[in-house]
Amino acid sequence: MRRIMVVNPKGGCGKTTLATNLAGAYASQGARVVLADYDPQASSLAWLSARPSDRARIAGVPAVPGKELKLPRGCEVLVIDAPAGITGKPLKQLARTAQTVLVPVLPSPIDIRAAARFLQELLTLGRVTKDRLRVGVVANRVRTRTLIYQTLYHFLRSLDVPFVTSLRDTQNYIRAADRGLSITEMAPFMVAYDRVQWEPLFNWLDSAASLPRPKKG
Repeated sequence: MRRIMVVNPKGGCGKTTLATNLAGAYASQGARVVLADYDPQASSLAWLSARPSDRARIAGVPAVPGKELKLPRGCEVLVIDAPAGITGKPLKQLARTAQTVLVPVLPSPIDIRAAARFLQELLTLGRVTKDRLRVGVVANRVRTRTLIYQTLYHFLRSLDVPFVTSLRDTQNYIRAADRGLSITEMAPFMVAYDRVQWEPLFNWLDSAASLPRPKKG
């Protein structure tokens, strides 16, 4: 089972947008997807409640940090929308459920500083240092011609983890969220450029580089 967690302790960084779009994309490809929502605001489950009945089904699971996550049978892809503010022991526990962690970062000085602190903690987790958990970062809601994006770009490029892609600031994500859809499920002529930006992320997630190193023996 593929297990992907979207996490950043700072609220408002776009975790739910990333998680729901991943879930919708995998479901539209025919995978049996479970979307686990750990956020008390349950934004992912609210997105799921707006999903049209004629779209590929996604199972939503309300989840609580520290409690066992019970998944429906036949789950092929688990997407975890982690709660804001998670650090320390709760982060360590939740990280055990994932193979891959994605950290969305917004282009602002506050978000960059918060991401730097969080990634420093994340990269010291035993599962990361032992290659049992892979980490990638995503620049989120960016306007590439701004100076702050250049600051974010150089910061993410300086990290010891893959800088996977940049996702632009566009109303398309709001439209998709309102309809319970992912970007990849919207009319291609509306989201052609957004699909191009998602391609490196899907390529990375489909590669061995985003998966833990197999255990020896």
